[in-house]
Amino acid sequence: MAASKDGCGVGEVAVGNGRRLHLGIPEAVFVEDVDSFMKQPGNETADIVLKKLDEQYQKYKFMELNLVQKKRRLKGQIPEIKQTLEILKYMQKKKESTSSLETRFLLADNLYCKASVPPTDKVCLWLGANVMLEYDIDEAQALLEKNLLTATKNLDSLEEDLDFLRDQFTTTEVIFLFIYFNWRLIILQYCGGFCHIFT
Repeated sequence: MAASKDGCGVGEVAVGNGRRLHLGIPEAVFVEDVDSFMKQPGNETADIVLKKLDEQYQKYKFMELNLVQKKRRLKGQIPEIKQTLEILKYMQKKKESTSSLETRFLLADNLYCKASVPPTDKVCLWLGANVMLEYDIDEAQALLEKNLLTATKNLDSLEEDLDFLRDQFTTTEVIFLFIYFNWRLIILQYCGGFCHIFT
């Protein structure tokens, strides 16, 4: 896998060696030699580098916010899909009987209504964006099982991406501190210890 560095120790992860891309999250490249790093083009002063690192850190924070929202949404979807699958399995058993299914359904927040559902082999599923389609019970079950598998895979992938992102936070923070304290030490040595730097 190749990583190309820009001027602030942040590289873009390229495809290769079978490793998975992490949703285009740029990889923070660890800086071992601060002196040679500061001599690279675009790193004229520590302030410029620290500003670039801070911008990258803020991008990571924004990415984390988006990933956490996606994770929360998926964690809410998975139980709903499982519950709907259980209902479909129950309806599958009852479709051969002649007796009606007695149930309660949510009419509004905290308001339920009794219903008597005759045996049926059709169900309607909300697909999102105010779209509802009628399916045979078997088709609906297959669709929901596929959706459950996809949602579970996406949740696992999001967990990996969040772990990768946390590693990038740590690496960026360490690079930031190395440059900040190394630069401050050099300036203090240059001034002979008589100047005070509050940056």
